[in-house]
Amino acid sequence: MTTGSFSSLFRQEEQTPWTVGELTAYVRELFELDYRLQELSVTGEISNFTHARSGHLYFTLKDERAQLKCVMWRSQAGNLRFRPAEGDAVIARGQLSVYEAGGVYQLYVNDLIPAGRGDLAQAFEALKQQLAAEGLFDAEHKKPIPAFPRRIGIVTSADAAALRDILNVLRRRCPLTSVLIAPTLVQGADAPPSIVRALQWLDGRDDVDTIIVARGGGSIEDLWAFNDERVARAIFAARHPIISGVGHETDFTIADFVADLRAPTPSAAAELAVPDLGELRPVIAGLARALSYHMSNLLAERRSQLYSLQRALRHLGPQSQLTNYRQHFDDLVIALERAMDRRLEKLESRHALALARLQAVSPQATLARGYAIVRRQDGQLVRRVAQARPGETLQVQVSDGQFAVGVLPADGEESDE
Repeated sequence: MTTGSFSSLFRQEEQTPWTVGELTAYVRELFELDYRLQELSVTGEISNFTHARSGHLYFTLKDERAQLKCVMWRSQAGNLRFRPAEGDAVIARGQLSVYEAGGVYQLYVNDLIPAGRGDLAQAFEALKQQLAAEGLFDAEHKKPIPAFPRRIGIVTSADAAALRDILNVLRRRCPLTSVLIAPTLVQGADAPPSIVRALQWLDGRDDVDTIIVARGGGSIEDLWAFNDERVARAIFAARHPIISGVGHETDFTIADFVADLRAPTPSAAAELAVPDLGELRPVIAGLARALSYHMSNLLAERRSQLYSLQRALRHLGPQSQLTNYRQHFDDLVIALERAMDRRLEKLESRHALALARLQAVSPQATLARGYAIVRRQDGQLVRRVAQARPGETLQVQVSDGQFAVGVLPADGEESDE
């Protein structure tokens, strides 16, 4: 018995207020005093199943009207002849009591008996098999996730913790990537068409590279919107790659199988959607060094090739040939000048020789030797004595000039004058 007996806590008139602990202990005693709640069997479908490291089992029994939290200690769980799983329909035997620290009542299970699969689990398996047969899960339809997206689209509830987790991861890993949020319902009957509208709106844009469809953890009922056939077909029809980050690591939905990539949690979806720039910095630095080294070698090689081409161009190019032709022209001019000089010397020598010969036979040279040229007044040369008539005046040309002479009569002749 806890502090204060059942009778002392039973109050017939209003007294001082109870503490939370006192009231919770009183309710627990009420459960324990009702023999019908101390040994009972409850049938339902397992949901939110957790096998703790301690060996204890924590799960929820549910039907279409209500849910009941259950605990099965390791000592009892070790005697089970089957392995309980999400969606199993079971009969649980145990006693009902109150977990005072949490303020909730729960069934402390001593034994579990399989009762078949639950309705939701059966519906899940039926749709999974149908879509698998249609090829919606095939790897050949999976689109690659861009390594460096410019913008991420997010389909989730606007006020969900999953959205805050995704945004925190994106800001930490890749702050350069922008985000576009398409708010949607993620639970209830109206959630599937809302998810489809949000997804189609993002998929219709050209400025989105990757889309994340996300929701936090919950029971199979909480996640059921992502097991809807309409949502599955909208994901399959999307032209952008889609990452599914629905629930916890142990949760699987139809959306996970259809999506291009499945992430165990919303945060993990964000990590898969963008690179970690912090991890890329040393890689980029190494690539920059390798690129610089490669470019230096390439430039040195190209520079050597350029020098070789320049040398070949100087040797074979027009300028080189023009220089050769210019020098050859100069050589020809020099040779021509020399040939002309020799020709002129030879001609001058011949001219001098001819001139000497001409001078030797010229009248002037004859005159210089003492000869004279005699002409009559009419310019006729006097070559014979008979041509000179006595008394006639003749012109006598000698080497340094001329003078006139008169012709005398020959001896024994008389002059006409």
